[in-house]
Order: sequence, then C-alpha cells, then structure tokens
Amino acid sequence: MKVAVVGAAGGIGQPLSLLLKLSPLVDELSLYDLFHTPGISADLNHIDTGAKVAGYLADENGFEGALSNADLVIIPAGVPRKPGMTRDDLFNLNGGIISNIAENCARYCPNANILVISNPVNSTVAIVAEVFKKHGVFNPRRLFGVTTLDLVRSNSFISQLSKDKLKSNELNVQVIGGHSGETIVPIFSHNSNKSLVEFYNSLNSEQRDTLIHRVQFGGDEVVAAKKGTGSATLSMAYSGFRLAENIIKAINGEENIIESSFINLNGDIQGSREVKNYINTKGFTEVEYISLPVKLGPRGVESIEYDILNNINSNEEELLSVALSQLSNNISKGVNFVRGA
Repeated sequence: MKVAVVGAAGGIGQPLSLLLKLSPLVDELSLYDLFHTPGISADLNHIDTGAKVAGYLADENGFEGALSNADLVIIPAGVPRKPGMTRDDLFNLNGGIISNIAENCARYCPNANILVISNPVNSTVAIVAEVFKKHGVFNPRRLFGVTTLDLVRSNSFISQLSKDKLKSNELNVQVIGGHSGETIVPIFSHNSNKSLVEFYNSLNSEQRDTLIHRVQFGGDEVVAAKKGTGSATLSMAYSGFRLAENIIKAINGEENIIESSFINLNGDIQGSREVKNYINTKGFTEVEYISLPVKLGPRGVESIEYDILNNINSNEEELLSVALSQLSNNISKGVNFVRGA
C-alpha cells in the first residue's frame, strides 16, 4: 500500500505524515513538497514501524517519484487560512496549486484514490475533477473531499457541552453539505446514539444555534486562538488520516465502513440518483457535489447513505437549503477555474 502526501512539509502535512508512518496499513509513504521533504523522510525513517518513507522535491522532478504507483494520494498543499480570511479568499491562491497537482496525479497515478484537504474544499475538489476529465481519467468513486474534521468537531463539541457525559470517542455525529461556514450542516437530531439525541433535544434553541454555529465556524476558533500564527493543522491531520485509514481498510476488504466525504454525484454510484433528485426538488439542479455518509469498498465509494436526508428535522432542512445555495457558487468557481470561464 503506497500513500503519497502532497504538501508534506506544511502544518498539516507533517503530523499527517507521522500518523501514516505509524499505521501498520501503510507499506510505502512518499512525501512531496517544495522544500524539507528529504529531511522529514529521514526523520520519519528513524521510527521503528514498517512503512518505508521517501521524500521528493519539485526541482528534482519529484512528482513522478512521489506519485507513481500510489494507491492513495492525500493533498494538504496550499496556503493556510489567516485571520479574517474566508475559504473563498483562499481560492485564487490555492486554485493554481491544486490544478498543477491534479495534472500530475492524472499523469502518474490516474487510478489512485485522491483525498483533497486543501481549502476551499467546496471548490478544489471540482478543480481536481475537471482536470481529470480533461485527461479522460475521472472516476467519481475515487475522489474524496475531506470533510471529516466537521464530524470530529461535532463529536467533540457536543461532548464538551454535555460536560463529558457523552464521550466524544463513542459518538458518530453525521455532517452533510460542504466544508465551509454555513455549508456545514451537523445532524444532531437523528443518531443511533439515543443518549446524544436526548441530550440535544434537552437544549434550548439558543444552545442549539450556538452549538451548530461552533461546528460551522470551528476553524475561526483555532485561527483566533493561535493569534494569526496558524490554522487547524493537528485536528485536520488527524481527520485526513482517519478517512485515509478507513479507505485503506476498505481496499483491503474490510466491510461496512461508513465515512462522510464531499463527493461527485454524476457517476453510477448507488444512491447518487436519489440524492440528485432530492437536491433538484429543493431547486438546486446545478449542485453536483455534496458531503454525505458513504459506504467504502475496494473500488472507493460503493454507495451513498442517502437515508439521512429523509431523517433531518425542519431546522436542519433549512440549514441544508442555505448550504446548497452556497455550494452552487463554490462548485462553479472550481469548474470555471479549469474551463477558463
């Protein structure tokens, strides 16, 4: 199992690479960035776990070595968010970076599973898809926008609100929509954990609104706490690793693995038609990507767990309508960036 990290020297890339090095599921780990990757790989190779690590640089034709024969590529590359900067502000800075990475992925590992962390995810995933389409290698089953951090925050924040009566590591709050601000829609009203639902229902409307807002804008909380010196790097690294590890487990044949991801709806994935029909009934026919729980398998996304859309309450339905209206513009930015519109 070869995993490549593109942007491995950054604030997300380094802890993500460490987590991957510690995983017994990874045999080969390749690190790509503009600087520092030979040193990072040397450092990681001192750790006595099985994965062999190699570092590659841009000025040494590093993309070919890093990406060739990769089973999975994780992309945290790009400029981090700074105080006052929205994910949309990042678009012009990161769009060109992601497009170039996608071009090289299409060339050297067209059949790999691609995990996009680089913000704004609502747009960068569409950039990768459009580049792959240009090269005739796009497979919607193998393209993932990493929205796992929104689930992780939801679990943590409602646990904190309950004063740890709800254990965060025992929760699995689903989050749908996208990965920025109001496009993030946590679903607290429907969950297999009845204690969670009971606690959420015990909150007053102000407490619920505050909880939802905290999930939607959790990134701002970290940026403010770091006083402008960084963004959510460690929690994002963990979240990217969590999705990557579950995809690897599914590739290896483990069954019934459900994770959420920002995915394309235009393939033959089971459930995609039902999701598109739901979106169309809300009047957003141009929304072709959304984050939903998906079942993973050896081919990537095996099916979409769309039943969650039929179990949300009226408030969550309103939040999702807001999310869909914003997703339409976010996705169009990514598509038009590649098409030159």
